[in-house]
Amino acid sequence: MQYIDVEITDDMISGAKSIIDQVRVNRTVASPIDTLAGLIGEFAFGEWFLGDWRKHNALETKGLADFDNRIEVKTSAYPFSPNLNLLVREDYAEKRQPECYVQVIIDTPDRYAKTIKPGWVCRISGWATAQDIDAAPLRDFGAKGGGRGGYRCRYIPIRNLNPMSTFPIKMSK
Repeated sequence: MQYIDVEITDDMISGAKSIIDQVRVNRTVASPIDTLAGLIGEFAFGEWFLGDWRKHNALETKGLADFDNRIEVKTSAYPFSPNLNLLVREDYAEKRQPECYVQVIIDTPDRYAKTIKPGWVCRISGWATAQDIDAAPLRDFGAKGGGRGGYRCRYIPIRNLNPMSTFPIKMSK
């Protein structure tokens, strides 16, 4: 499968860090860099989708799907493998129905990364419809550091996602 790689820049990291406290949601976190990773993933998708990540205002989308209220970007910071999964928390999938979900993997040097560095790659790995997510199996994937995560996720292996070359949505704004 073809993936889209977007290099993480210093500007992306500082932009994300400057708004972390305004976008963080109160929920169980899988790692200490969850919110930072989520923002960087949105910025990387914005770079590909909009042509410039700065055109995406992550402050306007809190509580909504990330892009045009139609596209939800799910990001994991993990060493890339096509065996990883697009994960959507069960409670999230029940509350929101964006048209599609896009998986971004921040390709970290190890699974326990405690930071995100410039020069690392965000791999836009594929997409799925909300209906695909609703039909996907459920599982508790646990916390990054071990043990139960305390919530279940719908999951689709990256290798089974639709390729980004078939991404059906164009930004309406």
